[in-house]
Amino acid sequence: MSITVEARGAVTVITIDRAEVRNAIDHHHARALTDAFEQFDRDESASVAVLYGAGGNFCAGADLKAVARGDVQVAQPHEQGAAGMGPTRLLLSKPVIAAVEGYAVAGGLELAVWADLRVADPSAVFGVFCRRWGVPLIDGGTIRLPRLIGHSHALDMILTGRPVDAEEARHMGLVNRISEPGGARDAAISLAEHLSSFPQTCMRQDRLSSYEQHDMNLQQALVNEWQRGMISLAADTFAGASRFAGGAGRHGEFADSKDGAREQ
Repeated sequence: MSITVEARGAVTVITIDRAEVRNAIDHHHARALTDAFEQFDRDESASVAVLYGAGGNFCAGADLKAVARGDVQVAQPHEQGAAGMGPTRLLLSKPVIAAVEGYAVAGGLELAVWADLRVADPSAVFGVFCRRWGVPLIDGGTIRLPRLIGHSHALDMILTGRPVDAEEARHMGLVNRISEPGGARDAAISLAEHLSSFPQTCMRQDRLSSYEQHDMNLQQALVNEWQRGMISLAADTFAGASRFAGGAGRHGEFADSKDGAREQ
């Protein structure tokens, strides 16, 4: 199976390695990718995952040759099982960073926007290329893309199917950082290592609150934020306050992540 998992301390690197089909995903690889991320989420030693596509492309979407053969198994949203692109219906408890080189299109775009952050090579190209084949976005693309970059930008991509390069994607808010040429994977790993250095309970609770507020009104969201904040206070805050009182982090000092990428 061409899904590999590498543990690098607190960082887990999950790689799609099907370069011969630009890392397109059939149902076998969708299941393997889902299993890999579920295992990452259960692994107490792992803090952040990096999703990468080997061979110069992130992911070209669904394997349409497999679809044409009828080799398709996709669980509906209310059923157990992998989505068409794998883990795209999961809300994990930990962050995922997509390291994007080459094409992240169609379902590959949906995988990229499922991740929490995206680090792109200057060569990266994003797009709803499945528009030309009549293949719909059914892995969260019509939901996450508007939430991420706004409805106007999202419709421009969804309706036209046009390619969007890394620099335009960064201006849209689709890409968080652009790496040096050929450096997306290393930059994403460096960023992941930086995130893993923070108190983890607090970071994860704030992250989950930011996702959960989407379908809540303001009062519900504030209550939920408070409840998640209480978990963080008990686990991390008092220890952090003690470090600050002891002199750490004074005068606005904050260690920058050495991730080799330009922030948005």
